[in-house]
Amino acid sequence: MTFATKVWHPNISSQSGAICLDILKDQWSPALTLKTALLSVQALLSAPEPDDPQDAVVAQQYLRDYQTFASTARYWTEAFAMTSSLGVEEKVQKLVEMGFAEALVRSTLESVGGDENLALEKLCSG
Repeated sequence: MTFATKVWHPNISSQSGAICLDILKDQWSPALTLKTALLSVQALLSAPEPDDPQDAVVAQQYLRDYQTFASTARYWTEAFAMTSSLGVEEKVQKLVEMGFAEALVRSTLESVGGDENLALEKLCSG
């Protein structure tokens, strides 16, 4: 599991999108579900662990100059994550590739006005 979108975060590689999260590495178990993994990534995004970084440069900025870190993270979000121009079929394909049934994906996307992120959140919450 990696980020395809560039993310400015101490526990995510700004170059490759690799995520520094124990359940994705040495603590992985076949009992873990996609929902568990996504919830763990969400928790990591909300509570960075700069003392165990994936990206040392970002971690140092987070620890030494939080204001610059926050500004850079905001810029990366606006520049790389907020310009999704995918059509409906591309969104459906991406969500189906994650393991969700096509009919469910289509109805969920429709119920959230085509917002891919809201649809994913709704699909993962059951």
